[in-house]
Amino acid sequence: MIEISTLSKTYGAQTVLNIEQLHIPAGQTFGLVGNNGAGKTTLFSLMLDLISPTSGTVTNNEVIVQNSEDWKTHTAAFLDESFLIGYLTPEEYFTFIGGLRGIKKEDVSIALEAYTDFFHGEVLGQKKYIRDLSKGNQKKVGIVGTLLSNTPLVILDEPFANLDPTTQIRLKNLLKEQASASGKTFLISSHDLQHITDVCDRIVVLHQGKIVRDEVTSPDTLKELEGFFSEQL
Repeated sequence: MIEISTLSKTYGAQTVLNIEQLHIPAGQTFGLVGNNGAGKTTLFSLMLDLISPTSGTVTNNEVIVQNSEDWKTHTAAFLDESFLIGYLTPEEYFTFIGGLRGIKKEDVSIALEAYTDFFHGEVLGQKKYIRDLSKGNQKKVGIVGTLLSNTPLVILDEPFANLDPTTQIRLKNLLKEQASASGKTFLISSHDLQHITDVCDRIVVLHQGKIVRDEVTSPDTLKELEGFFSEQL
């Protein structure tokens, strides 16, 4: 699904990302962790062609993302609130996203029923623009808009941030259910080691722009990650 080769990003004299090789197969739930400044958002931004690499390539389903936009038809992502349209209501936004993906308005409404618990009565029917929602509820809109797209590849940057503990648990269960039922490929970054090890099949650790750990998730992964990050204190 994703192939990365000799990928780097440099600003002036500072190299913020330097990955020689990375392969993410279709159907995998891939977790990305690292401290602030490790390069997580930079990596996702390069995958989405939001910034240009200094060197190397990202290939998404055999399409080099810097050379073509064909990868966009099978990719959905939510990195931050800039992906939203603040002057729309959530209902309008979901209809818009559905339209981009060829989903009829009535089918969007049906699909949204699956997210009733996740919304917890705080998103739909509030007669508010997205820009007037809390950060947590804006995050809910962005995540569901991404999942609603029903693409084979979903990229989420820090999806658990700004969500209350109950909603984090709901999101964790939602992601696990979708990964199991749909066979989608999920790429998820997070500072929450507990949630990401619960959700993901594989964990990659970025440190100073480089991959320093890459392992299949096991019962020992959380403890090992805690040990690694404790050493960075």
